[in-house]
Amino acid sequence: MGVVTAALIGFFAFIMLRISEPTLAPLYTDLAFDDSISITKILESQNVKHEIRNEGSVILAPKEQILRLRMQLAESGLPSGGNVGYEIFDKSETLGTTSFVQNVNHLRALEGELSRSIRTIRNVRQARVHLVLPKRQLFKRDQKPPSASIAVKLQGNLAQTQIQAIQHLVGSAVEGLTPENVTIIDSKGRLLASGRGNDENFLSARMDERTTQLENRLRNQVEEIVASVVGEGRARIEVAAELDFNKVTQTSDTFDPDGQVIRSTQTRSESSKSNEKEGNDGVTVGNELPGAADNQGNGAGRQEAADVTEELVNYEISRKTTTEVVQGGRIKRLSVAVLIDGSYEKNADGTLTYKPRTAEELDQISTLVRSAVGYVQTRGDKVEVVNLQFAEGPQTLFDDSGDELFAFTKDDYIRFAELGILFIMTLLVLLMVVRPLMKRMLEKPEVEENEDGTLIGADGQAMIMDAEGNLVPAPEKPEQSHPTMDAIEHAQIQGSLQADALLRVGELVEENPEEAAKIVRLWLQDAA
Repeated sequence: MGVVTAALIGFFAFIMLRISEPTLAPLYTDLAFDDSISITKILESQNVKHEIRNEGSVILAPKEQILRLRMQLAESGLPSGGNVGYEIFDKSETLGTTSFVQNVNHLRALEGELSRSIRTIRNVRQARVHLVLPKRQLFKRDQKPPSASIAVKLQGNLAQTQIQAIQHLVGSAVEGLTPENVTIIDSKGRLLASGRGNDENFLSARMDERTTQLENRLRNQVEEIVASVVGEGRARIEVAAELDFNKVTQTSDTFDPDGQVIRSTQTRSESSKSNEKEGNDGVTVGNELPGAADNQGNGAGRQEAADVTEELVNYEISRKTTTEVVQGGRIKRLSVAVLIDGSYEKNADGTLTYKPRTAEELDQISTLVRSAVGYVQTRGDKVEVVNLQFAEGPQTLFDDSGDELFAFTKDDYIRFAELGILFIMTLLVLLMVVRPLMKRMLEKPEVEENEDGTLIGADGQAMIMDAEGNLVPAPEKPEQSHPTMDAIEHAQIQGSLQADALLRVGELVEENPEEAAKIVRLWLQDAA
């Protein structure tokens, strides 16, 4: 009874401690070993209950203290991801440090900071960055550009936009590094980005990505406007876009004959005059002197004069030069398929009856879809809106139990299951252990033994043992008995009890002779 009582006390103490202990939740996951050691030391110094799992990569802490603990650890720069950032310069002594060590520390700090930034992207668990920064040399015209290699450990897959975001993040953080020179691989050895931005694979991936982005954007626009009419989940939309990735450059010159502008004007004037006299055709010094003609005016002769004027005007006709560059990615054709479910009405018996939509409703929805995707008929776009009954009808269309009072999370269900198991274990212990013990302790024994050795039954009647070893009521005594007779009867009862005990001992000796011999030897040794 003492052992059973101690076991029960220990069991109920375990149940009480298990129920009262705080719920543990992940504080951090995918930790580096160095971060696990630092975080564990801080938690132990604050006497915070915690557990370490998965070889130190996961640390559990009380759920209600997680936010406060994360803020305290962030203040201490934890977790650092196993990488060293710019805090390396806070702990090093610059006095006496060579330029080579400073350059190496700067490279380590830059790689560590980039790794931390990359880990903030969704689905990236760990990241390592390797930078190659060529040393700038004097008197060298051609310099080798920097490059970077990134190894990431993923939880799931990265979208093409996320890969490009990582390339641009690293390219913008390092001087002289372009996103096209950033190579990205994952933990499975798959090449996510080749680091050569002009190769055919990269351009093909960009084209596919551009097409997918356009289709997703148009699908979301159509789904948002159609779902507001037919209901959430009652429409299926597919968009197929055909894009033209050819880059076209067009140059055109336009002349306007009405827009004449005088560019230059040139005017030339000539004037000539000649005199002829009769009888004096010679040339003398007197004829060449000034005023000689006046002095000889009285002489007979002929006079001629000529004036010539020339004007040259240059006109400039207005000219307009237009250079048009059409980038690749124009929409050549769109095809939109919209499948919508009909409406449902609730009958008197509570069943749902399908009702197809009218042609007017389909036309209105088709008009909305055309406006949402930018439908152009001359381009060959096509929009189809079809009404068909879905294989699975609405499940919660007429569900009025929109009560968020019992909106439990996954952790709540796990806690409920744990408490249920503890309750079932407690109930089994009470019914199968505690209840029989209490019943045995409280119930009255059927036979009791008096001080004189006689057996008394539950009804107070004297009991004796028959020849077969069963307890039977003793024969009733006469009202007037003699003391001698009473002593004889008592002696008979004692004798029958002793005979029965000897009979049982004999049976035990016959069944186990070796054990009986060992017991007799022990008695003899004790007596000796």
